[in-house]
Amino acid sequence: MEAWPSVLVATPVHSGLGEVLSYRHPTTLPAGTLVRVPLGARDVLGIVRDCPASPPEGLDPASARAVSVVLEGLPPLSAGWLQLLRFAAQYYQRSMGEVALGSLPPPLRDLDATQLARRLKRLAKPSPVGGAPGPTDAPRVLHDEQAAALAGIQAADRPVLLFGATGSGKTEVYLQAAEAELTARPDAQVLVLVPEINLTPQLEARLRARFEARFGSGAVVCLHSGLTPAQRLAGWLTAHTGRARIVLGTRMAVFASLPGLRLIVVDEEHDPSYKSQDGARHSARDLAVYRAKVEGCRVVLGSATPSLESWHAAEQGRYRRLDMPGRIGGGRLPRLRLVDMNHQPKGALLAPPLLQAMTERVARGEQCLVLLNRRGYAPVLACHACGWKSGCPHCSAYRVFHKIDRSLRCHHCGTASRVPRACPDCGNLDIAPVGRGTEQLEEQLTELLTEVRRPDGSPVRVARMDADSTRLKGALEAQLDALHSGEVDVLVGTQMVAKGHDFRRITLVAALNADAALFASDHRAPERLFALLMQAGGRAGRDAQHSEGSELWVQTWHPAHSLFTHLRTHDFAGFASAELGEREAAGMPPFAHQALLRADARTQEAAQGFLNAAARAAADLPGTDDITLYPAVPLTIQRVANVERAQLLVEAVSRPVLQRFLAAWQPLLLACRSDPAARGLLRFAVDVDPLSL
Repeated sequence: MEAWPSVLVATPVHSGLGEVLSYRHPTTLPAGTLVRVPLGARDVLGIVRDCPASPPEGLDPASARAVSVVLEGLPPLSAGWLQLLRFAAQYYQRSMGEVALGSLPPPLRDLDATQLARRLKRLAKPSPVGGAPGPTDAPRVLHDEQAAALAGIQAADRPVLLFGATGSGKTEVYLQAAEAELTARPDAQVLVLVPEINLTPQLEARLRARFEARFGSGAVVCLHSGLTPAQRLAGWLTAHTGRARIVLGTRMAVFASLPGLRLIVVDEEHDPSYKSQDGARHSARDLAVYRAKVEGCRVVLGSATPSLESWHAAEQGRYRRLDMPGRIGGGRLPRLRLVDMNHQPKGALLAPPLLQAMTERVARGEQCLVLLNRRGYAPVLACHACGWKSGCPHCSAYRVFHKIDRSLRCHHCGTASRVPRACPDCGNLDIAPVGRGTEQLEEQLTELLTEVRRPDGSPVRVARMDADSTRLKGALEAQLDALHSGEVDVLVGTQMVAKGHDFRRITLVAALNADAALFASDHRAPERLFALLMQAGGRAGRDAQHSEGSELWVQTWHPAHSLFTHLRTHDFAGFASAELGEREAAGMPPFAHQALLRADARTQEAAQGFLNAAARAAADLPGTDDITLYPAVPLTIQRVANVERAQLLVEAVSRPVLQRFLAAWQPLLLACRSDPAARGLLRFAVDVDPLSL
């Protein structure tokens, strides 16, 4: 009996093609089946949403196209997975097919049935159990706070917010919670999310050492964008078929197909990297909470500095908060040392007291971490004779000076060029870097510490860890190994080194240029700065025998700022209470709910013309009394890669009100593309729950 499957394909919401496309097939196909279907002149991958026995109303059966291939051998995607995709598409205002196909590994979209069968046969080879090579990691005895947290997770009937100080042993709690789930059921699976790729090597090593000897060499797989396409496909297939027991990944892994999912761990849940800035612009942390509800499994959000949204949810009782304020072994948190730069020599890179403290630590064989959240040698190259600056020809931003390869590089569009011999405008030979980046800091620290010797008499080694130094394959792992082995004495890095890493020998952390966020227009800037400083300070004194003298040094021009008052006592609860009070008074999230309508166009006038047309169209929608539409404005960096960008902020008193408005607004946005004022519009997107304005 012929069936009429409704198939999800990767059609963007603004394409006008609709949510699903209808095809015909000789037999009924289960929901979640992967198929290849004709779309125009191509065969594309699709997912069966449902399969009615009769054609949909308005479809001419004679003109319906047939499903080309059913990818047999793969179990259908689960009902819970499809429900997650349905929710994500509705909430983030995207088409379900776009979200669904975007969450699958790219190579899967190009495989035919024969190629897929070959891949599955390769994966079907049994993994050795009980004799996996490599180090092993036995479960450790939990201290009282860890044991109470583990018991709380296992008894929780709602999402758990694990609020544990840096070095309190949250990772061991995750591991033992995972082990309990994997032991209880032979088909159980665990999903562990981390915010950035650079956090995966250390955690992956612990997971493999803990679980592969027991569950086989394929028990732990990784899913993130740093893998090759073949590795991503193999990891996804291993998870989808249930062979992988633990999946470790970044935000993209929240969509991994895990038929036996019993536990989700979101480590460093506060990190803004969990929010995608392209495509569906989803929040992996929020989707993890929803997925746990759909799948009927547990979810743990862990952080020493929770996001204010999660903290507020715990205060309201929607999450269960479990506290672990103490460090393993009774170690103390680092002492805060504020350096008032108003009283330091003019132009000093490092204040003399800080440099002296670093010198003493290195001479004792201890390590230091210096945080400067700006890569490159200098953020801009300038001519002081005529005022020329190294602007990007394609963006409204400066190209960053990289001294290592003598290049000017735009960190937005990737444009790169050689450093000019003279000013392009006036010919002045004296063009100079303005400001400092991690490259310059590494160079100057090497010079400042050139006379200092390690305990064995060898010279000090300064290393740098940022997106540039870890770009090549294997570079990150090599740098982490050098640091853990003690080869490096002073590590210079951006925010990527400030969270999640377990550096046992670091006893001093110094934060430079932290003031930029104190008076920023973004209402989330103080929260991010407080989290960054607490997380960075948490890298110091993680070994209990060195914790007594561990210190966090912060160079600031505003030592009396209230943020430092809470930081001095590691009082996150007090900081969160003060910040939430200010946000409630100002009507900002989490006490209001926001979305951004962003527009990209060839001209700024076209981008804002589309947004203004959209605002006019919204005036005719019912129920707009509880909605506020702000005027269209350019983005902070309004031009990237010769594309002009603008945005319009939408604010609502509640999440349901905002969602109803956005759903009703979506078809009007499609119509606004033809407005004469929007001529030149390239694309638009809705960003729900934006993290930056």
